[in-house]
Amino acid sequence: MNRKIIEVTLSEQRKLVDELEYKLELISNIADVLMKCLRSGNKILVIGNGGSASDAQHFCAELIGSFYCRNRPAINAIALCTDTSAITAISNDFGYNFVFARQIQGLAKAGDVLVSISTSGNSKSIVRAQLEAARLGVKNIGLLGNSGGEALPLCDLAYVVGSNDTARIQEAHIKVIHILCHIIEEELFEN
Repeated sequence: MNRKIIEVTLSEQRKLVDELEYKLELISNIADVLMKCLRSGNKILVIGNGGSASDAQHFCAELIGSFYCRNRPAINAIALCTDTSAITAISNDFGYNFVFARQIQGLAKAGDVLVSISTSGNSKSIVRAQLEAARLGVKNIGLLGNSGGEALPLCDLAYVVGSNDTARIQEAHIKVIHILCHIIEEELFEN
């Protein structure tokens, strides 16, 4: 029984890694948008709910701390799912659907990039944030699952994992995040 679960999981993961090979240009284009943002002195804002919130924090931690390159400046990135006072106040006063949109309203400016991580693409908090970002002239990048959901048409670029299995989607998202971190470090801090 346990062996079967392991075999099925590894088989599903291999399929998603193979899918990455068909989306190399898309990943490269997403990295280009992020680097253009950073080179112009702007910031990356990252959002997600549940496990995707953890992925948002992970992404920003790699950028602010380091991925491979230890002797480099911090990269300007903020995970909007980490400020518990803002999250609880906004949720209490406006409703959870506005938790990211309100933060974007206060923190984002034209030229910034919003990275929305969602396994379904249908979270109202994600969609409202994307709408607010677009209103402010902030580029929308999506790391999505399933068919991309309501978030997909609001994205300037989106990597959609063609699966409805939340665990597999999150595993693919973290692979893309690590690739993006590696590209950004290499491009911005070549030596």
